[in-house]
Amino acid sequence: MAQGFRPDRLGDQIRSEISHLLAREVHDPGIGFITLTRVSVTADLQIARIYYTTLATDAARTDTARALTRVTPFLRRQVAGRLRLRRVPELEFRFDQSVEQHERIERIIQEIHEEAAARPPAEPAETDPEKDDESHDE
Repeated sequence: MAQGFRPDRLGDQIRSEISHLLAREVHDPGIGFITLTRVSVTADLQIARIYYTTLATDAARTDTARALTRVTPFLRRQVAGRLRLRRVPELEFRFDQSVEQHERIERIIQEIHEEAAARPPAEPAETDPEKDDESHDE
């Protein structure tokens, strides 16, 4: 089997397990409500970068990052036991800014549409009736 798909499969498994662990077994109040958006595993399976997003303020986002750093060893041990890997990747949590960028682009597009709707429609160019008559005579 090709090695190219193994990091993707492992990333999906890690995401599933960590989502379950964060929802059911981690009771750190600093984590709050987060969503795991994706997990990227390096080709050598040594590092798993876990991207998350939260709807909290910047201060709460910092608290969430600290809380995730605190629970990382616990999560890694649990993933090791559940997935039965010889070598469990190091877990790195990173805030996923792509969601914020997507929202920013959506706001810009919405503003463009609102400006276009607020602008009066352009008047159609008037045609010269004599030219129209000449073209019909041919």
